[in-house]
Amino acid sequence: MVRENNTRKLKAQDTDFEVRAQDTVCVNESGLEHKWYHNIKYLIVGILFGIVFVKAEVISWFRIQEMFRLQSFHMYGIIGSAMAVGILSVWLIKKLNIKTMYGEPIAFTSKKFNKGQIYGGLIFGLGWGLTGACPGPLFAQIGMGATVVIAVLLSAVAGTWVYGKLREKLPH
Repeated sequence: MVRENNTRKLKAQDTDFEVRAQDTVCVNESGLEHKWYHNIKYLIVGILFGIVFVKAEVISWFRIQEMFRLQSFHMYGIIGSAMAVGILSVWLIKKLNIKTMYGEPIAFTSKKFNKGQIYGGLIFGLGWGLTGACPGPLFAQIGMGATVVIAVLLSAVAGTWVYGKLREKLPH
């Protein structure tokens, strides 16, 4: 009886992993516990990344509008460079079997394409075009003094909350 219950639990866990592997949830969650100050390095990298965004004009509303109007290559060059770095990084991680800095393996799982990604992409692009703000640089824009972007940040948080509430009813 005990063995049967354990087998059921293992099957449920396996199924849960398979469902999560097809989901947008990260499957590479670290199992390590760290002190609160461990995350300060991420704060520092985030601040530096924000400074680079400001200096490269990635967060400029005018640059984003130029991109959507097909008037400038600036943003396409940045996005294309980021894609190239990402592709090269993933290839190197797979080829050299690179692990995290704590020795944990990095797993890549195949994702199934679905029509919800088209709807999500259209909503994301519409919001990006209307507000001139991508979710990543919102904090850099606010930090640069564009306080009106706080409304965009609150809208992004509200949209995420609504998605969380309606998630089970949406196409995936």
